[in-house]
Amino acid sequence: MPIMLGGGGLGTVVLLVLYLLLSRGGGMGGGPAEPGQQAQRQGENNLEHCSTEGAVNEYADCRAAAMADSLNAVWPSVLPEQAGIEYGEPGLRLFQNSVQTGCGNASSSTGPFYCPRDQHIYLDTSFFDQLEQLGGSSGSLSQMYVVAHEWGHHIQNLEDTLGLSDYNDPGEDSAAVAIELQADCYAGIWASRADKGDDALLEPITEDQLKEAIETSRAIGDDHIQEQSGRDINPDAWTHGSSEQRQQAFLTGYNEGSMAKCDTLNRGVYKG
Repeated sequence: MPIMLGGGGLGTVVLLVLYLLLSRGGGMGGGPAEPGQQAQRQGENNLEHCSTEGAVNEYADCRAAAMADSLNAVWPSVLPEQAGIEYGEPGLRLFQNSVQTGCGNASSSTGPFYCPRDQHIYLDTSFFDQLEQLGGSSGSLSQMYVVAHEWGHHIQNLEDTLGLSDYNDPGEDSAAVAIELQADCYAGIWASRADKGDDALLEPITEDQLKEAIETSRAIGDDHIQEQSGRDINPDAWTHGSSEQRQQAFLTGYNEGSMAKCDTLNRGVYKG
């Protein structure tokens, strides 16, 4: 998957309200957006509304943008310590409907993705609604997991392993699946550290929030998506891994906090 938002973050206000995000036990409330809110989010996302109190809890785009601050607080220490590689921040670009990227044109139907050519992550937050339709959760940690997964692809790009993936050569034991499961595992590493330490940007993750994130990782497994679309389960067509594989990969990162434990390419993919 590929994603993106440039500009270097939203500043102090969003950093402060991010503390509130996981202390309330869930994401933003349901229901349609008010007309004024909808107008703010057409085309390129205007994030001016994210400076208001409680915006991170209320708006998915504000939550995704603030998420960058947490990821950029965790990986600068983890990557050099565990892989001996200097961390460089990716861009994160929020959009609606369609976007021009360094990897070509993309639409909302593409889903979240990382483009290694411009080192940006691209996200149309309407994808979070699709997650619910697939049986995932709308909880805040679940949405964060999606962003953290794409950040994992940036880490792979810095490691010079992302290019090993070949989505034209799918299958449950393919390099494509191994790369995607590793990104899930890296997302778990972020989650294991994001609420730790005096400078943590997230409140302590609760058991219910963790269960929601696991539920979401299962919902976007290749086998589950095949079933939801009325097709037979066909492991030979998998590009991201089964529900069990994705769940186990995320939990491995969360429980172990070790990039070495996420080495799906050399240790074999997660069988679940």
